[in-house]
Amino acid sequence: LDDPGLDNVAGEEFLQEVLQILLEEGVRKSTDVTQKVCEWKEPLELRELLDLELRSDGEGRERLLQRCRDVLRLSVRTGHPRFFNQLFSGLDHHALAGRFLTETLNTSPYTYEVAPVLVLMEEQVLAKLRELVGWSSGDGIFAPGGSMSNMLAMNVARFRRFPESRSRGNWALPRLALFASQESHYSIQKGAAFLGIGTDNVHLVRTDERGKMIPEELEKEIQRVKAEVGEAAPPMVSQTPAVPPARADSVTWNPHKLLMVGLQCSAFLLHDSSGLLQRCHGTGATYLFQRDKFYDVSLDTGDKSPQCGRRADGLKLWILWKAVGSRGLGWRVERAFTATRYLLEQVKRREGFQLVMEPEFLNLCFWFIPPSLRGQESSPEFWDKLGKVAPAIKEKMIRRGSMMVGYQPHGSRVNFFRQIITNPAVTRQDLDFFLDEIQELGWDL
Repeated sequence: LDDPGLDNVAGEEFLQEVLQILLEEGVRKSTDVTQKVCEWKEPLELRELLDLELRSDGEGRERLLQRCRDVLRLSVRTGHPRFFNQLFSGLDHHALAGRFLTETLNTSPYTYEVAPVLVLMEEQVLAKLRELVGWSSGDGIFAPGGSMSNMLAMNVARFRRFPESRSRGNWALPRLALFASQESHYSIQKGAAFLGIGTDNVHLVRTDERGKMIPEELEKEIQRVKAEVGEAAPPMVSQTPAVPPARADSVTWNPHKLLMVGLQCSAFLLHDSSGLLQRCHGTGATYLFQRDKFYDVSLDTGDKSPQCGRRADGLKLWILWKAVGSRGLGWRVERAFTATRYLLEQVKRREGFQLVMEPEFLNLCFWFIPPSLRGQESSPEFWDKLGKVAPAIKEKMIRRGSMMVGYQPHGSRVNFFRQIITNPAVTRQDLDFFLDEIQELGWDL
């Protein structure tokens, strides 16, 4: 015990080399359009390449550095301009710097004493997000993803309507009912199961052709459920896309998507400023939230969350916001809409491409109809065959490593491509390539 148990000099040398690998493999190549989006390997081959076994003895520096290279080389490059598969595409260098800072500091923003800078940053970022929603006051907390933010909303809604639920549980309450649109996020169903409300008590409300909840249908469904299970039933209505935010009680906002902050960064915003989050989740653990501290204990915000340890997810958003400002963030959003409009025009012009519906936000949903299926729309087998086209094209593009894009069925609509542009590095050439590649890969299906 007379000497340190870590070799700091060797550790710093290792980190310097890893940072160079990160810059070259994880940043430069990840954002280079001439590189592949992925180097696809089947699971058995990948396990052998990575040598995943954990052994009794450690490995040397060169072997570890090669393992770092392998992790980056064999992973999907989500920062690539032709990665359209998920909403977290793209890489922002300022936000990445914030992520480095967060990991280096390795602290939890649950108390001011262990994270003074991060607590104040989180307070400011949440206030600014509420301001953009249209609220001059309120509350909020960062959560590990949008699904958990939605579950926080469900828990808070139940507590506000039935405060006794915190101590007595669901068994002491009337049968609860949650109302969500048919297009609501799947986390509503997960949350109902997780919170003990039950998925049978999630009532899906009809939407219009644009995917928006029909208010009259919501009213009908509320009245139907009230007549069935009692007047005290409904504590919450969830809507995706959201109602005008100023009319909502809470909003879930994921800056790790369109604002390209990086995973994970999800804010649960609450209009209520009466301390509802604290009353719903707080337990006042005396080893963390002592009331006789020498500073303002209202800055110890961790008890507002059901988590104990939390990532400081507000830091990377704060750094990014400082770098580009509100105007810069707004420009990115407008550019994404411009790119979507361009792609929409091209889809309408190109033979073999057919829209599923006119996009209202950034979802562009379309089919590609191979030449072998064109003119057969009246055939009973047409839609079954068309449903197999998108999966086949996606397999080809991933094995080639040229790009990635999601597909899905929806209701009676068979598999279609669902393209979403969030990365400001995407150019017109990338969008043209996107359609050209689908056309080439699907031509002979």
